[in-house]
Order: sequence, then C-alpha cells, then structure tokens
Amino acid sequence: MTDNNWAEVDDYLNGALLAPDPVLDDALADSTAAGLPPIAVAPNQGKLLNLLARLAGARTILEIGTLGGYSTIWLARALPAGGKLVTCEYDPKHAEVAKANLARAGFGDDVVDIRVGAALDTLPSLAGPFDFVFIDADKANLANYVRASLELSRPGTTIVVDNVVRQGGVADPASTDPNVRGAREMFDVLAAEPRLDATAVQTVGAKGHDGFVLALVR
Repeated sequence: MTDNNWAEVDDYLNGALLAPDPVLDDALADSTAAGLPPIAVAPNQGKLLNLLARLAGARTILEIGTLGGYSTIWLARALPAGGKLVTCEYDPKHAEVAKANLARAGFGDDVVDIRVGAALDTLPSLAGPFDFVFIDADKANLANYVRASLELSRPGTTIVVDNVVRQGGVADPASTDPNVRGAREMFDVLAAEPRLDATAVQTVGAKGHDGFVLALVR
C-alpha cells in the first residue's frame, strides 16, 4: 500500500465513524491560516485520545504540546463537569491560536489552562496528580517529558506519547536524527522504569508511518 491508500482509508474511517464537526474543522483551518505547521493529530487519532481519556475516567489531564489546540479540544471534551486540563505550549503565537480555538469550542480558562513557555520549566510548577497525560512536543526531549510526567502521576495514570516511530527510523540504532535519538532514549526510560507498564503501536494513515506509546503507571 502507498501513502495515498493510507490516507484514503483514514478518510473512509473518519467518514464512517466521526460525525461532521465544524468546531474542529475551524480549529484546523485557523491554525493553517495562522501559519502553524500541519502536524496536529488526525481526526481518528483525536477521537482515540478522547476515548482513552474517557476510559481512564480522567478528571485531570495534562497535555505537553498544544499547537493550535486541536488535540486539546478532543481531550477537553472527555472531561466530566468540574474537570481540568493543563496544556503546555512553547510558542506564544501557537498558544494564542489555541486559546481562540478553545474558546470557540466552549472551553475557557476555567477548564483549560494554557501554560506558555518551555514545558520542562513549567512542569515542576504544576500540582498533580493527573489522571491522563498526552505528550506531543519536541521529540528530542521525549525521555525528559516522560520522567517529568511520571512525577505528576499516580498509580493508574495513563500516559500517551505520540510520534515515536519516526517513519521507522526508531529501529535504527545508528541514526543521528535528534528526533529518532530522542524517541530511542524514551524507550530506554520506559524499559528501565519499574513504575511504568507500556507498549507501543506503529500506525499508518493520513499522517504517514508513525506510532504511539501507551503506558500505565503501576
């Protein structure tokens, strides 16, 4: 199969299982218009995050990497009344786009708290524990994000890490790509950390060949 086939299957799955959603469509359109990179999760991946957070019964969610708020909306929709989501975004411009997209989706500061700045500076200031964590930021720091997230977790917290396969590059121990090296370092942390029980799944679709980690805090 080719990338075109993967995208066609994603289109079919989204059409079969996801209802039209102008709020999410507008979030993507406004992100594109603002010049943000087109690296938001695919719609079916956003729905997967939503379902995983609901299955976890998450009342508190931590997201590392906001971009334009597309995945943030999916996660915020999983929260029950009174739930809270904290999302960390390095770029102030991205944060402003996300804030507007979230407001249009009905989520104000009382539900979604956008923290602007380097996540590794922000995370130590947060008060956990969080029930669900989604990591989708710079890949060179994936291991550090997992370590920091673990300190903000509790037994039973779900941690999802996106973009860990790197078009298959993660299998190459000689790679000099900092994103691949970051993913491999993260896998070393997962393998050595007794508090985490994890697996990884490679995916193909409209976003190409990649994959994600699903981990549970023991």
